[in-house]
Amino acid sequence: MRLKGKVAIVTGGGSGFGAEICRKFKEEGARVAVLDVNADGGKKVAEEIGGKFFTCDVSKREEVAAAVYGTLVEWDKIDVYVNNAGITHTNKPVLEIEEEWFDKIFAVNVKAIFLSALEIVPVYRKQGGGVIINICSTAGVRPRPGLVVYNSSKGAAITMTRALAIELAPDNIRVTAINPVAGETPLLKEFMGGDTPELREKFRSSVPLGRLSKPRDIANTAAFLASDEAELLTGVAIEVDGGRCI
Repeated sequence: MRLKGKVAIVTGGGSGFGAEICRKFKEEGARVAVLDVNADGGKKVAEEIGGKFFTCDVSKREEVAAAVYGTLVEWDKIDVYVNNAGITHTNKPVLEIEEEWFDKIFAVNVKAIFLSALEIVPVYRKQGGGVIINICSTAGVRPRPGLVVYNSSKGAAITMTRALAIELAPDNIRVTAINPVAGETPLLKEFMGGDTPELREKFRSSVPLGRLSKPRDIANTAAFLASDEAELLTGVAIEVDGGRCI
């Protein structure tokens, strides 16, 4: 049990990658706070793993602060903070993307990482260290057409990961990222611009190992990065992509 005794927060923990990260962390011995704007999904996962649920819009600092405070009240510490919550726009040409969606996507995919740092870094400094894991995307490394704003947000998230890592290293705070290839999550239909066998095959054919990612692939990587086995890793963005970014 690599995470025995640790306390973790996972945003967007009510579905997709986030839900599986919560389950994996529980299996590895962690106590988990599940954060999500979807109360039904978040509560379901929290009940399943014996965790704590907090309704949280990660783009609002007061809600992030409340979740961090609530977790500390519940378990008196936080060891791992996973920024998993993310949104995208439907796959379409850049000139068809509404400005409103640009603001929404950057608020959830980029600003939320900044807001979480504002709340969790003082906690980690007081404790003597901690881990931040950002779920980014291969879209920030090898962009796909039709996803300009999403691609750009994930590129920014990867850069923020590295910038935080180098600034916070003296505080024994490790900051890492995971770049999944497209996978079986609620966002897949938006990435592909629909959901047909033909579109799925098109996406699968771009992955050398021949399949899309699964939530457990990402959860396994997150558990490793959260563990003491990864104590010398910071600033890395691990591509869990079946070779797509080679």
